[in-house]
Amino acid sequence: MGYHVVDPADLDPEPDRPSEMKYVSEAADLDHIGLRTYRVEPGESIPLSGLHYHDEQEEVFYVREGQLSVETPDRTYTVDPGQFFVAEPGSPHRAHVAADADGECRLLGMGAPPQSDGHGYEAS
Repeated sequence: MGYHVVDPADLDPEPDRPSEMKYVSEAADLDHIGLRTYRVEPGESIPLSGLHYHDEQEEVFYVREGQLSVETPDRTYTVDPGQFFVAEPGSPHRAHVAADADGECRLLGMGAPPQSDGHGYEAS
């Protein structure tokens, strides 16, 4: 059996990201889910690739504080504290905090399986 207590305050942010991201899953040696914390300022985005989709990965964002905007080809969703946004495989999305937002957003990001299968998406 294995147990871990991970304090995100003890983790270094990943370099060269458009917002602050910390890998909880790597610190806890998780093999079957990617788990990250984010602190996103107004005007910042979460993904490196902009609007993107995943072949197999299910991606979930849980907003703890602030407000998250998630752009899709059809509309932009607003996700408030205590709410989840779920993107199924093949569903293009881009999570960000609007430039005119009142403040930062703190959230958890989860992806399973934990693989890099994201592809940029060009709206037609």
